Amino acid sequence: MMKKIGILLSLLTLCLVPFQLTVQAKVNCPSGEQLIETSANDKDELLEALKKLVPSTYSESDYGNYFSKWDVETALPLPKTVGKAKDEVYYKMAQNYCGEKVADKSWLVRLHFPLWEGKSDSAVEGQVYLAKSKEDGWFVWHRYK
Repeated sequence: MMKKIGILLSLLTLCLVPFQLTVQAKVNCPSGEQLIETSANDKDELLEALKKLVPSTYSESDYGNYFSKWDVETALPLPKTVGKAKDEVYYKMAQNYCGEKVADKSWLVRLHFPLWEGKSDSAVEGQVYLAKSKEDGWFVWHRYK
């Protein structure tokens, strides 16, 4: 009888005591001190680096061939996304993930994958966060989609 009461009290406590379930994205935040300040003037260099970074970032899945063709829709320093309705949320996400210092030195690249058209609405677009490090140059620190 005491065992049943204990179980009942435990279940009642779980039901009445509020608790929060959260899902946190896996993000490998770079160190803000290792990042180089960049500006919109670095866009051509970034676009050149994307030729290697996008295939290596999106080739890990079983559907890598669908990611073999891509176009850049947006390539902006994250602070420049503030005030742009479609892109501003990504700056806030970067701040939440890795802090303002990293967000301020990072770029948002929004990609379009035409081979996914008609197959997957969610896979047709991708977003990556990039930065430039003192030692390794441009790198993707987070693939959102």
